[in-house]
Amino acid sequence: MKIGIPGLGNMGAAIAARLIEVDHQVTVWNRSAAKAKPLAEAGAKVAASPAALASECEAIITILTDGAAIDQVYNGASGLLSGEAKGKLFIEMSTVAPKVETDLAAKVRAKGASLVECPVGGSIAPARQGKLLGLMGAEPADAARAKPILDQLCRRVEHCGPVGAGASMKLAINLPLMVAWQAYGEAFAMCRDVGWDPKRLLDLFVDTNGANLALRNRAEMIVTMFDGRDPGPTTFSIANAVKDIRTMLETGAAKGVDMPATKAALGSFEEANRNGFGGGDGSRMSVYWAQRKKS
Repeated sequence: MKIGIPGLGNMGAAIAARLIEVDHQVTVWNRSAAKAKPLAEAGAKVAASPAALASECEAIITILTDGAAIDQVYNGASGLLSGEAKGKLFIEMSTVAPKVETDLAAKVRAKGASLVECPVGGSIAPARQGKLLGLMGAEPADAARAKPILDQLCRRVEHCGPVGAGASMKLAINLPLMVAWQAYGEAFAMCRDVGWDPKRLLDLFVDTNGANLALRNRAEMIVTMFDGRDPGPTTFSIANAVKDIRTMLETGAAKGVDMPATKAALGSFEEANRNGFGGGDGSRMSVYWAQRKKS
């Protein structure tokens, strides 16, 4: 199938590489052309603009930073919807507020095309392996059309309801993790005076009912950060967490939901971001807070 990927952030590039490996004809576009080079070397075609990409492809997948980036890629002067889009399938995988997806769906349908939202759980490695968790929002016929593609990217695809439902569910499943990183930081700070080395501390925590899967998977990384060593590449940053938590709170407010724990977590993540830790992995919040000096 001819599939286009406009926007080659970490996840967009990983999804494009996965689709090349499972024998799709992939066309890519990115504002900075250098990011497209590795994919071109792997067999992807490089388009001159989102509009040119859309004209060549049957399905287009986007996974972008925020609503502003989505608006630019879809609705800009040479955006995906600037040309003939009738009959095409758009799969939008960004983590954004439900209203961003429902507004976009109306514009896509006005062009005679279909929109399926499918934000995903998972990072670069699961994307490359086809093991993401897909949270789809779509009309039934559109969902059926998109599912064969999504099944090649995801270990599980849940049809959550119409467009907007997937975005709501993605924000909901991410929320406990954001709060948990702050909670672990507070817990580590509370037992700081016990004097344990980080490895012993994490060994204990991961053997308790309070340990979630993320803590177990990142325990070694957290020990590395406590020791002041390089933990390796960031898959989901504190800066991205700030964006997502704000979106969670905006979405909760629109639904009339009180979210005091999430509000408190946002304040802590914003502090870490202001203090230069925005590029660090989200799990660094637990280390930041444990080492933070009370003002």
